[in-house]
Amino acid sequence: MGTLVLVLLGDGVCANVLLRRSKAENAGWIVVTAGWCFAVMAGIFTAVACGSSDAHLNPAVTVGFAVANHDFSKVLPYISAQMLGAFVGAALVWLHFLPHWKETPDRAVKLGVFCTSPAIRNTAANLLSEIVGTLVLVFVVGAILSRAVASSAGLPPGVGAYLVASLVWGIGLSLGGTTGYAINPARDLGPRIAHAVLPIAGKGGSDWGYAFVPVAGPLLGGAIAGVLVHLLIKP
Repeated sequence: MGTLVLVLLGDGVCANVLLRRSKAENAGWIVVTAGWCFAVMAGIFTAVACGSSDAHLNPAVTVGFAVANHDFSKVLPYISAQMLGAFVGAALVWLHFLPHWKETPDRAVKLGVFCTSPAIRNTAANLLSEIVGTLVLVFVVGAILSRAVASSAGLPPGVGAYLVASLVWGIGLSLGGTTGYAINPARDLGPRIAHAVLPIAGKGGSDWGYAFVPVAGPLLGGAIAGVLVHLLIKP
């Protein structure tokens, strides 16, 4: 449910900005990054309210904390739920913007509602961008949730969701322009599959040649961050 809300609002802001005859058409990068920030916040609170104590929303976060804690028992169930939620969230975006697909002639723009693509297509550079962005995400989340930060900053319960959302906003503003900062395999792959199977008016291909980058890069970045969290962040 958390990842469903994340993708519904996140892909929703992309649709708002990209699709023709939307009242937010061409609103720009600041709006997109802010929308994803609030999507993360809403997704975290939804996941917690629906019973998840972790509220990862993201396979890279799940893998990162599994590496940090040497506990991989949650990896498969969490990633399965995240992928399903991402697919359903993307399908809801398609339905919500149903009249706008026919009004938008650019097939790449339609795909961009659902998943990421690089500004300059260079596999090694694109993979590195996703690794770095996700490493920052998982490592700083580990710092935000650490006892050291909580005790020194006196953080009240629940404020972590706002801080993590702000972190995602910062990553988008600072590092996101190269690849669209997927930093979440479910966020990219689930909606990409939805794009492939849904009867979207005038759609093109789903760019499967690039699809491994926003999956492999975040998983690698998350795993590296997990090692660093284990070694550097005080429990």
